[in-house]
This record gives sequence, C-alpha cells and structure tokens, in this order.
Amino acid sequence: MEDYFKNVVIFDHPLIAHKITHLCDVNTGTKEFNEIVGELAMLMGYEALRDMETEMVEIQAPLAKFKSPVLKNNFTIVPILRAGLGMVDGLRTLSPTARVGHIGMYRDEETLEPHVYFHKMPPDAPNGPVVIVDPALATGGSMEAAVRFVKEKGCRNIKCMCLIAAPEGVRRVMENHPDVKLYIAKYADAPLNEKGYIVTAFGDAGDRVFGTK
Repeated sequence: MEDYFKNVVIFDHPLIAHKITHLCDVNTGTKEFNEIVGELAMLMGYEALRDMETEMVEIQAPLAKFKSPVLKNNFTIVPILRAGLGMVDGLRTLSPTARVGHIGMYRDEETLEPHVYFHKMPPDAPNGPVVIVDPALATGGSMEAAVRFVKEKGCRNIKCMCLIAAPEGVRRVMENHPDVKLYIAKYADAPLNEKGYIVTAFGDAGDRVFGTK
C-alpha cells in the first residue's frame, strides 16, 4: 500500500456497494440516480464527520434539565459544479444548517486540466470542516484544484468525498495534499479511457444527475 493511502478511507459496507452497483447501471434513470447519489452522500457523511467538535449546552427536557452535546461549529459543503450538486442534499440531511460553497470548473478536452469559472465560499468556512464533494475522482485535476482553492481561503480541516475513484486521481490529490482526508465509496482499480473517464463507473455524472445526455 502506497504511503499516500494513510489518509484514504475506502468504505466496505454492503449497502454502499449495493447502491454503487445501481448507480453504474445504464438502466438507472435520472430520478433514481439522483436519489442514490444523495443516499450515498448521507451514508458516507456519518463517517466523514465523525471527528466534528461538540460543546455542552443545558437543555430543558420533559422531565429535567441537563447538559447535552451540540456541534461546536457547523461544516461547509463545497460541491464541484455541476455534478457535485447531487451530493449536497444528502449531506445537508445530516445538518440542515450546514453551509454550502461552490466551485465551478470546466475541463479542457485536450489537456484534461480544470479551469475555474465561478467560486463562492461562506466567510466563516475556515471555522469548521470543509467537505469537497464530486461523484467521480478520475484524473484528480478538479479535486486537486478545489483543495488548493479552499486552502487559499484559509480552510485547514479539509475532507474530500467521492463516490468512485481511480488510482490516478487518488494519487494526484493525496501526493499534493497529504494533510487532506479522502473518503471513497468505491475504488475503481481500472485504467481511464482516452477522455479521462473511469470505465467501470457511471459515465458523466453531471449528465446523469441533470438528465442532459
């Protein structure tokens, strides 16, 4: 196992594996595809946000007052547009007050390198964890650029979450950002095609999320 895998979490859960299979099926329609993406994001979020800090507050329960933990700082979800938007609602199910930033990128079809065309981050994002989400981690260019961007905004507690990841993408992100934690639902140990897509995955996630293919 390569050294950069020390901060990589690959989920090993039958429910997640089951949902990934349906996500990759060409017969899965837009509605079901979106529902599964959201469900996977929520399931992965429980583990990715395990280390969030809490503080004790006093509450009035039906029978007594007592102190109980609440989140000390909320987290910020940063989807990489456009496909990453499909994972936002699943994570916000865990905490409806979670903030949402956005990074819009397009990929040069020849070089496969990303270019930022839009960005907006909550001003208090550095106060808590930042979770960058994108369904597919193929070449790793977009995710690596997104991590650099949020670091420039002062964020340090950064997590990346993707549904399917290729070795090339994992290596690129983790070698450039060894301080980041990467959460993967499925590690697709297969070569990318000439367009930089993971062949054993769901195709263009943005097209399938928004029904544009």
